[in-house]
Amino acid sequence: MRRKLRIGSRGSDLALWQARYVAERVPGGAEIIVIKTRGDAIQHLSLDKVEGKGFFTKEIEAALLANEVDIAVHSYKDLPTDETPGLAIAAVPERAPVHDVIVAKVDALSHATTTGLARHARVGTSSLRRKAQLAATIDALETVDLRGNVPTRVRKVEDGELDAVVLAEAGLERLGIIDAAPAKGLMVKRLPLEVMTPAAAQGALAIQIRANDDEARAGVALMNDSAVRRAVAVERSLLARFGGGCHLPLGVSCRAVDANTVELIATVTSPDGSDRLGAHTIGDETKTVEEAHAMLVTQGALRYL
Repeated sequence: MRRKLRIGSRGSDLALWQARYVAERVPGGAEIIVIKTRGDAIQHLSLDKVEGKGFFTKEIEAALLANEVDIAVHSYKDLPTDETPGLAIAAVPERAPVHDVIVAKVDALSHATTTGLARHARVGTSSLRRKAQLAATIDALETVDLRGNVPTRVRKVEDGELDAVVLAEAGLERLGIIDAAPAKGLMVKRLPLEVMTPAAAQGALAIQIRANDDEARAGVALMNDSAVRRAVAVERSLLARFGGGCHLPLGVSCRAVDANTVELIATVTSPDGSDRLGAHTIGDETKTVEEAHAMLVTQGALRYL
């Protein structure tokens, strides 16, 4: 008799949406078990000051290894680039939009800047990558460290505490916040990849299991999207070459062109936005990563990483 699979998830609205997305596609359904991570417990410090490898994933992986859950559903960009012994990524489902977006009050927007933000706007983000890329596109912008789940961050704009926040479009789309924004007096502006290059694996989910659990592997196998998996592997490979971690000022986006070819763009930006380095390569997976890494290093990327 097939056992009821257990999914380990963080307790945020977005994490539970992701867990339910997987549970609904597992044959026979699955039970969701909420696990609190260190990233959920520490809310008073900016992520670029405290974040380490596995900040949002370590406790869930420990539950997997202890056989307390059978499946973990992660935002793939939260996973360290080093694989955890005994665990495996069994599936990478279809990807949500990879872009970052600005959520803002209408009066904080301007047609005079590439981001659409007015000068002197107060913008919330906890990401060094986003801060650096914002600084590279508009001067006299005040960035404010921001923690909390996605709805909490958006409410800071609704309540007037901030003029805008920068968030991943994927999370907003999954929670229905984009559709609800106009009724709350908010505008959502998608940022082009050349203006705000996203984090590696942004918009992608990683479905993780114990490496030897064939039943769990079979339960999630049909969710795997091979093209997405290839693209995310390339992005994470470049991230790994620069030491991994989520608080690097590295943006990277890859798409599968055909069965043998991918296209990769990557940026490294100095913290103050004064220096923005870029790479654009097309080829097989290995070639694109090697060429992008070499291009960025030649331009001086290592001094910012």
